Amino acid sequence: METLIVVGIIVVIVVIIGIYLLSTYNGLVRLNVRVDEAWSDITVQLKRRADLLPNLIETVKGYASHESGVFQAVTKARAESISASTPADAAVAENHMQSALKSIFAVAEAYPQLQASQNYLQLQGELVDTEDKIQASRRFYNGGVRGLNTSIKTFPNTLFVRGLGFTERDFFEVADSAAIAEPPRVQF
Repeated sequence: METLIVVGIIVVIVVIIGIYLLSTYNGLVRLNVRVDEAWSDITVQLKRRADLLPNLIETVKGYASHESGVFQAVTKARAESISASTPADAAVAENHMQSALKSIFAVAEAYPQLQASQNYLQLQGELVDTEDKIQASRRFYNGGVRGLNTSIKTFPNTLFVRGLGFTERDFFEVADSAAIAEPPRVQF
C-alpha cells in the first residue's frame, strides 16, 4: 500500500512537471513566432520607405540637381536599409537613413517651389506616415522581444529552455535614439 502511494505521488509530480514543461514550451514558441512576425512587420515598413525614396529623390532632383552628395547619401542609406537582416544591422542603417533624410529635407527647404509641389507634398506625407509605422512596428517588436527574453531568463525556465533551442533575441535599438524619436519633418 505504501509503495502504491509513493508511486502515485511520483506519477502526479511527473505529470505536473510534464504539463509545466509543455505549457512553457508552447508559450515560448508563441512568443518566438510573435517576435518573428514583428520583425517581418519592421522589414515590410523599411521596404515601403525604401520604395518611396527613389520617387522623393527624383522629385527633389528636378529642383536641386546640383546636390548630388545628398542624393548619393540617401541612395547609400536606402541600400543599407534594404540589406539589413538583423536588428543590429537595421539599427545602424536606421541611423544612416535618418541622417540622409534630414539632409534631403534640408535641401528641399531651400526651394520654395519644391515645397509647393503636390507630388513632393504627397511623397513627404507618405514618408512621414511610413516613419510612424516603422516606429510603431519597432515598439511592437521590442515588446515581443522583452516578453520572450523575460520568459527565457525567468527561473525555472532558465534551467531548460536553452536546451530546447530558445535563445534571447536582440532589441531593435539605435545608437542615436534622438535621431529617430520623431519622423523627419519639413518646416514650411
